[in-house]
Amino acid sequence: MISHNQFDIKDSALAGDGRKRIEWAYREMPVIKLIRDRFVTEKPLKDIRIAGCLHITVETANLALTLEAGGANLILCASNPLSTQDDVAAALVEYDIPTNAIKGEDEATYYKHIDTALDSKPQLTVDDGADLVATLHANRKDLIGNVLGGTEETTTGVIRLRSLEKSGKLRYPIIAVNDAQTKYLFDNRYGTGQSTIDGITRATNILWAGKKVVICGYGWCGRGIALRAKGLGAHVMVTEVEPVRALEAVMDGYQVMPLLEAAKVGDIFITIAGNKNVLDKPHFQVMKDGAILANSGHFNAEINIPVLESMAKSKRNIRPFVDEYTLNDGRNLYLLGEGRLINLTAAEGHPASVMDMSFANQALCLEYIVKNRDKLETIVHPVPEEIDKRIARLKLQAMGIDIDSLTPEQEKYLTSWEEGT
Repeated sequence: MISHNQFDIKDSALAGDGRKRIEWAYREMPVIKLIRDRFVTEKPLKDIRIAGCLHITVETANLALTLEAGGANLILCASNPLSTQDDVAAALVEYDIPTNAIKGEDEATYYKHIDTALDSKPQLTVDDGADLVATLHANRKDLIGNVLGGTEETTTGVIRLRSLEKSGKLRYPIIAVNDAQTKYLFDNRYGTGQSTIDGITRATNILWAGKKVVICGYGWCGRGIALRAKGLGAHVMVTEVEPVRALEAVMDGYQVMPLLEAAKVGDIFITIAGNKNVLDKPHFQVMKDGAILANSGHFNAEINIPVLESMAKSKRNIRPFVDEYTLNDGRNLYLLGEGRLINLTAAEGHPASVMDMSFANQALCLEYIVKNRDKLETIVHPVPEEIDKRIARLKLQAMGIDIDSLTPEQEKYLTSWEEGT
């Protein structure tokens, strides 16, 4: 049993505000509500210990309450030092879900909180970025024997886990929730698109219309950001290393060019490539005075901050989440949110209605692991197709939308080869 005293938060007095915001978000999460209603009765996670390393937001709180309703013993920690909503963390503790997360925590505290979560000897892990799983595999191997399986929420984490699997070091099965169609087609595109623009706007109060915006990476998240920036009147440029994605960006109407060329003309740079040092010294050297640098990828490695620090003769915080770097030649570059994911650093992350589907995937995949614990290979698994489709149907149902079904004749036609011209 996980001790309810294993928590570390900023201020318990914030719980009342957190509760109200959690309730507000729940209104926009009808699929999670349907799952919670069933979990309350069936208790599919009864007495299962779960450690969750997630962004501590109102949407995460509603996932946590759903898992708790299913009988789970749950402990949470943050998956990013700047993404925690302190009032939500306080509310979760009041809900008797031990939470270890403080917005702005240093790296030592961040990993201490992960270790506290692992001290619970989890049977399931829920990760966003794979720091929990990586720590478990690197430093807490003695606990792996307890683990039935896990889930991973984001692209960066799935990349890390597939690398772990390829190296032969993955020790338990994990479902790549990020790769569900009801996750990446919606959360990554619409959620990241809107929340990234929201975070940059809150941090800077800029007018997007007329700005030259450089999107570094044209995966599903990059597509969403480009779409929203274009809708606000920005001139959008895309940089890519994958030829098919670059071609798609051209066909979607964006200007595609090498990043070093875009660096000379861009007003706002948004990294979303999932790689390190995407923006680096050669780019900083040619950027114009006043350029704004933001990252919406999971880790703060996409902008080479140590190099930017070394190039600056001075640095000051000019407004919340905006650091001004004055270079030796007098140019000013503005880094947002310490280079961490701007949608959660300076704003509230994805809208609840989008996270509804992502976290429905989490809940149902955890249930699936428990039910199939003896059948799953020790690999990174896709989300079962039946779960993906069930979530899509539940979402449509909640929106009051009906769709057609195949007739028996049509089903037969799709599985036969005899009929032709």
